[in-house]
Amino acid sequence: MLHHSPSAPSPTLSRITTADDADWCATLMAGSDPWVTLGRTFAQSLAIMQDPAREVFLAMVDGERVGFVVLWMAGPFSGYLQSLCLAPAWRGRGIGGAVLALAEAWVFERSPNVFLCVSSFNPDARRLYERAGYTLVGELPEFMVAGHSEYLFRKTRGPLSSVQG
Repeated sequence: MLHHSPSAPSPTLSRITTADDADWCATLMAGSDPWVTLGRTFAQSLAIMQDPAREVFLAMVDGERVGFVVLWMAGPFSGYLQSLCLAPAWRGRGIGGAVLALAEAWVFERSPNVFLCVSSFNPDARRLYERAGYTLVGELPEFMVAGHSEYLFRKTRGPLSSVQG
């Protein structure tokens, strides 16, 4: 269970609907780690935000954009949380855990699993996901960039077959 400070603002998630929101998310992604270290450009980030195969949600607090979540709901890893990013001013305030909980709730309505990868050079994100109940299920050495691994994590409510007909 995630514990949030009672004084922490409560975020909401809604699908991005405007080009301005997509640009804001892409700018935030391209200027933040781990994506800077992964070499993600603004153009690549914007392509992700505009990809109809992905589900992109804007995180808001009191009408202000604070971050975003990108989900992939197709394939064998349905429920893949591809990206969770907060604006620098909103980090360290309990918002990341709250946004994660909202994204998980959305995924769990559609899939029994949430998957995500964490870069080996991103220990803060790894701690967040482990505190939220994610289990390390594998390591992908040098998957994204040389000299670093991606760690695959899973949080589950049951096997995939429990929702397949």
